[in-house]
Amino acid sequence: MSSPAPMPSEPGGDPASVELLAAALCRDAADLEVYAQVLTGTLADALPPGSVAIERKRGMADRLAGREGKVARLDVSLGEQRLVLDLSGGRPSGEICKEVRGVVLSRRPVALDEWVRELAEAVTARAASDARARAALERLLLGG
Repeated sequence: MSSPAPMPSEPGGDPASVELLAAALCRDAADLEVYAQVLTGTLADALPPGSVAIERKRGMADRLAGREGKVARLDVSLGEQRLVLDLSGGRPSGEICKEVRGVVLSRRPVALDEWVRELAEAVTARAASDARARAALERLLLGG
């Protein structure tokens, strides 16, 4: 049995922990549907209520079967940083925004790997001071 991944001891975290989390977040990226489900579940556990907004696309088959539908857009708000991942097109597209009091001051389109890295840094920093976020992060890193 492997020991838990090292967690950062201060906000900003150590680079090894951020890299480990980024790798864990990327491991299911080949199948976007699975990736979106993993991300939404993990983020909902790790971050404060209201930090994660999920927009789903429900087709007729989803409605008839009572399913939630596929994740089309993921919006993560962490302080003044907002990370948006759009999964509705053929390729995922990320955007990192700086937002102050509900006003978006800047938007920067990014590739999926950079979006994941920014998310990993933000979640790792959050886990350094929040036991619930730390436990969710450990579950993700250990694959359970």
